[in-house]
Amino acid sequence: MQTHPLSGALGAEITDIDLSSISDQEFADLRDTFLDRSVIVVRNQNLNPDDHIAFAKRWGEININRLFKPTDTHPEIATVLKEPDQKLNIGGQWHTDHSYDLAPAMGSILYAVETPPAGGDTLFCSMGAAYDALSDGMKAMLRGLKAHHSSRHAFGASQTDSEANKEGRLGNEAAAKQDALHPVVIAHPITGRAALYANSDFTTHFEGWSVEESRPLLDQIEAHATTPEFTCRVTWAPGTLTMWDNRAVMHKAIKDYHGHRRLMHRITIEGDPLPAFAD
Repeated sequence: MQTHPLSGALGAEITDIDLSSISDQEFADLRDTFLDRSVIVVRNQNLNPDDHIAFAKRWGEININRLFKPTDTHPEIATVLKEPDQKLNIGGQWHTDHSYDLAPAMGSILYAVETPPAGGDTLFCSMGAAYDALSDGMKAMLRGLKAHHSSRHAFGASQTDSEANKEGRLGNEAAAKQDALHPVVIAHPITGRAALYANSDFTTHFEGWSVEESRPLLDQIEAHATTPEFTCRVTWAPGTLTMWDNRAVMHKAIKDYHGHRRLMHRITIEGDPLPAFAD
């Protein structure tokens, strides 16, 4: 097993490993790399759904997605699909998966089934590196804040007539009733590293602030966190598996492949409540 960094801030590509028959020592090494680099990419895998699920279970309990269409045979696996004629992709804004849950998802494991000949990459940004680069005054202010997150505006009744709902890629909007309050600066539950925890997709406002007052600061956090120095980019091909740490990164799917199909299988791993970071 070999490890190759994707950028200075985060990400690693892993080679010389078969995830369908991974040993205990290989898994321990993979976990260490995951905690250190936040995003791991493994290419040229030949995983069937049972292999995907077995690999996911080594990390923790699987979250059965309430809102994404599952595969026909395995409810543990959600489909992330864009057909050639569809205008909108899923995950096209910077976000953190399941930040609206009281115990947000630990990780997401995305496996490429069908990809366009070019495009459809995924961007990731390190929320730890972004926090580290802030001024002391900004760090102190943000450490004193909590923020509200919700699934309602993204997946709920207001989205009934959205393209993704009408086409069956998303649905069950009655299940989009999750609301959570999290620290804006969290301590990673395992490494203890400080990281920003707010995203413009699911974070609605800061505790004690109005939505209107919150938006400029949320936009500022996103603009800062997505500075190129804090990012890495993952290109896809069938058989590529990428796993990311939702407690450490935001991500965004790029929509630049109109006229081509992109089908991914995603499994989400349950997490724990997020503690606030304290000096």
